[in-house]
Amino acid sequence: MAEQKQTNKAKQTNKGKQNPNSKKKFSIYWIYVVLFAAIVFLWTSGTKDGKSNVSREVNWEKLQKVINNKDFSQIKVINKEYAEIFIKQEAISRGDTMYNDIFKNDGGIFSSDKLSLDKLNASYVYKFVDYQDFREQLQTIENQWNVQDTLGKDLTELQKQQIIAQNRINPTMEKRGGFWSENSGFLISTLFLIVMWIVIFRMMNRGSAMGGGIGGIFSVGKSKAKLYDKDKNTNVTFADVAGLEEAKVEVMEIVDFLKNPDRYTKLGGKIPKGALLVGPPGTGKTLLAKAVAGEAKVPFFSLSGSDFTEMFVGVGASRVRDLFNNAKAKAPCIIFIDEIDAIGRARGKNIVGGANDERENTLNQLLTEMDGFGSNAGVIMLAATNRADILDKALLRAGRFDRQIYVELPELKEREAIFKVHMKNLKFDESEVNTAFLAKQTPGFSGADIANICNESALIAARRGKQVIGKQDFLDAVDRIVGGLEKKSKIISPKEKERIAYHEAGHASVSWLLEYANPLLKVTIVPRGMALGAAWYIPEERQITTKQQMLDQIISLLGGRASEYITFGDVSTGALNDLERATQMATAMVKYYGLDDKIGNRSYYDSTGQSEYSFQRPFSEKTAEIIDERVHELLEDAYKKACEILTENKDKLKLLAELLRDKEVIFREDVENIFGPRQWEDNIEGIKPKEENNNNETSNAEVKENK
Repeated sequence: MAEQKQTNKAKQTNKGKQNPNSKKKFSIYWIYVVLFAAIVFLWTSGTKDGKSNVSREVNWEKLQKVINNKDFSQIKVINKEYAEIFIKQEAISRGDTMYNDIFKNDGGIFSSDKLSLDKLNASYVYKFVDYQDFREQLQTIENQWNVQDTLGKDLTELQKQQIIAQNRINPTMEKRGGFWSENSGFLISTLFLIVMWIVIFRMMNRGSAMGGGIGGIFSVGKSKAKLYDKDKNTNVTFADVAGLEEAKVEVMEIVDFLKNPDRYTKLGGKIPKGALLVGPPGTGKTLLAKAVAGEAKVPFFSLSGSDFTEMFVGVGASRVRDLFNNAKAKAPCIIFIDEIDAIGRARGKNIVGGANDERENTLNQLLTEMDGFGSNAGVIMLAATNRADILDKALLRAGRFDRQIYVELPELKEREAIFKVHMKNLKFDESEVNTAFLAKQTPGFSGADIANICNESALIAARRGKQVIGKQDFLDAVDRIVGGLEKKSKIISPKEKERIAYHEAGHASVSWLLEYANPLLKVTIVPRGMALGAAWYIPEERQITTKQQMLDQIISLLGGRASEYITFGDVSTGALNDLERATQMATAMVKYYGLDDKIGNRSYYDSTGQSEYSFQRPFSEKTAEIIDERVHELLEDAYKKACEILTENKDKLKLLAELLRDKEVIFREDVENIFGPRQWEDNIEGIKPKEENNNNETSNAEVKENK
């Protein structure tokens, strides 16, 4: 027992100390430091011819002796600041003690080693005060030489000139910078190469350490999925997802399976391998996936379909393999691929790429990983798209995406719930703003559109200097999103304004007098976006549409053009959007819905979406002629019907158009005052105009300002 205590005490004493036999990890950066130092040493220590430089500073007395003995080979004047006097090799070889300061051995005796002398480049450095004084000193030595060589000799003038030329000392002028200025280019280039080497190796190490997430030029085949787990959560729950009740039920079942698998496995059930969220843009597919990530409490991999594509061949398939390898290591987990149609498009339809299309290789790998020869137990696939019709059939079969969850546009009650979610953080007048009323004014709006309305209403109220958001701010936000921004500064001539007023009055009149036309909300001739005028309707929310309902919609669309023809005797280009929508509806009636007597009970609609790749139409040329003829007849009959309605009510049309021209914005109540109550119930809560002041001009200006 005592020995055990002593052993534990010894362990505690040695705890935290390094093992003396353990070696420290060698850092590769020391190699770079040594390499750089060696390059600098070799660059600065030697000369281009391989000789060693030996230089000593000297005074004038000694230098004068060297020059008088003619032991120099060259004199260089550097920057007119100092002189370098290079000593001849034979002068050093003589063994004269005068040059002992230049070349000595360890014993201090002058060396006559020929090999050492041959590699020696010896020089003296003389620092003068003034270059002209130094030049005069050299000139004095030259004169002494000339006197000695000519004294007592009978020489011709030519011989004298030759002696003077031989005795002349010609210093070489040289401009020289400092060490760093001369060698900066070499040092910078060397340092740049070393830094690039270090960066590349660090990127390689980071890529291998992080599993190819965001690092490494050599980790291009790694998955780009973002991982959400207990350390990194989305903080979005199913309570933040309003509406989508049916979709939430199916998704919550998957989450419940991950939390309580025994409830299902004890009955022999198996977890679904995949669920595909399908629906129009903005309906909340990605939001629902975020809620799954926040509720499931398991690792959640999120990425987009385009994250698999790259400029390199084979990268997409490699990223799919890496994604599933990471998912298997963290099973049970969920993989979410947003916009899966980027890689899931049906194969064999790409004429250009053919079978070697990189996208098809990526899809093949995805199909194999989801349900192939291997096992992916505990890995659930979740994907979202708004183009399910173009996805490959193998991707949608049972065993891969077992469930297709349709996320549709919200209904009335769902829109009300969505408004409540997005209005939590808004400061609005609760006595004036009603979410049920706002839900009725936004049929066909997605959850993203409603979120945009709430944000726009806050911006509009802040722009007007309000402390809280009012009802009119929300309505103006709806108008802003539907019709675009008001352009009050656009210059419109009185004649154009009158024509626009009659055009919009024609729409309002025809829709008021037809049973199945959409209920009118308000009409304006204030330009918005690309439109010079607009009429707001509240479409009836119905699941199916009858033939007469579609015909009334077409007649209502052509009411503006008919009003122009009845009033002015001609038509304008302002009905472009009306004609486009009317033509589309008439074509759908004949070509798709089988609502024409001549075409009969036939539909040429392709629900698979594959007809867009085909160069052939599913009907003959004769049938195409019949379709064109029937569409033309439908539109002409609708135009005549609109003209008949407006001709019978021409006086009321004129009153409505003049009222619209003067006020620029009229509401449902204004139309009712002229045409009388509508014969059919609309089940609509209309928008009442603002209370008018005694001064009509002030009231109209306020309406235009708040548009």
